[in-house]
Amino acid sequence: MKVSEILQVKGNILYSVTPDTTMLEAAETMASKDIGSLVVMEGGELVGILTFREVIKAIQANHGAVGDGTVRKHMDGQPLTVTPDTEVNEVRRMMLAKHARYLPVLEGKLMLGVISFYDVARAVLEMKSFENKMLKAYIRDWPVESDE
Repeated sequence: MKVSEILQVKGNILYSVTPDTTMLEAAETMASKDIGSLVVMEGGELVGILTFREVIKAIQANHGAVGDGTVRKHMDGQPLTVTPDTEVNEVRRMMLAKHARYLPVLEGKLMLGVISFYDVARAVLEMKSFENKMLKAYIRDWPVESDE
């Protein structure tokens, strides 16, 4: 399975901010949209990512307040990225090795979306469930599970 297949299932809604967006505005967007990350775009290109991890660090640095700084000060300016052709097993390895919960998906410089650890876990679970159903169908007289 490839990243492109995850994006097809997930959809193409993408939330972004500029580096000059205030941290308060970014945090409010994340809270109101119930999302864990925002891609940071400048001049039509990805320049960083802001996740709840960076927001929490900003709150800690400001003694319990998000502060009046901008996203530029707190964003991850060198996020790991993947392409639509990246295999899911490689994505899992990258996420685990770097403790990354969100990965922007780029095709060249074109931003296609962001996949989360949740998106990957759901895709793997669905893939395994499909494989399981196919194997059960292959084995004659396998008892059918009810969905009740």
